[in-house]
Amino acid sequence: MKCVHCGYCCHKYMVVIVDDPEKGFVKDNFIVHEGNGPCKHLRGDKPGEYSCAVHDYPWYKRTPCFSHGQIEVSNDCVCRMGEYILKKGEEEWKQIGLIR
Repeated sequence: MKCVHCGYCCHKYMVVIVDDPEKGFVKDNFIVHEGNGPCKHLRGDKPGEYSCAVHDYPWYKRTPCFSHGQIEVSNDCVCRMGEYILKKGEEEWKQIGLIR
């Protein structure tokens, strides 16, 4: 699945994340992102421009975030949720909490 950087998953999904990126993917370095606001590793100000501060760490491929996907035919499919979010306007982004 191709991410379009809408930020929805990083704001709304409950997921286990690495707490301190410098410590890496080790025991006792995980917290739960509750999904009630932006993940602490999310960078950017609006849908389409969000990025992940830990995406380039070598351990990122072991995280639940990396494993996230949708039911698709191939890995080349664009994220359907992301496409939907990006088609929405700024007022809708505010209503669902993707921008302030």
